[in-house]
Amino acid sequence: MRPELMNALAVAYLGDAVFEVYVREYLLTEKGIMKPHELQRASVKYVSAYAHAGFMKYALSKNFFTEEEVRLFKRGRNCKGHSVKNKSVVVHNQSSGFESMVGHLYLTKQTERLDEIFELFKKYVEEEEVTK
Repeated sequence: MRPELMNALAVAYLGDAVFEVYVREYLLTEKGIMKPHELQRASVKYVSAYAHAGFMKYALSKNFFTEEEVRLFKRGRNCKGHSVKNKSVVVHNQSSGFESMVGHLYLTKQTERLDEIFELFKKYVEEEEVTK
């Protein structure tokens, strides 16, 4: 089935997992963190809804994304059915939009672009104080 015909939140579900793998690989191989407890603590600032939402705002302001990627983000962001716990609806929706875009890129085998996005994401997280 083509990703654009799938439920955007289902694609976001996959995108969340894909991005988690990117983060875990980065923490292990580039940061050299080996202890599970330290990995868990370090990953929080990369996989939080606040990090995803903040990154989207940052990258959109830099015109980093293609028109298609922005469309995918908006499709996931605007999808109904979000259940929000302990974070603002706006942050949650933006994070879901980001994850939906990542999931779509993964399903369409655009791994080179995912790598580029992750490189900018790493810089963003390392330079910004991502809170919550």
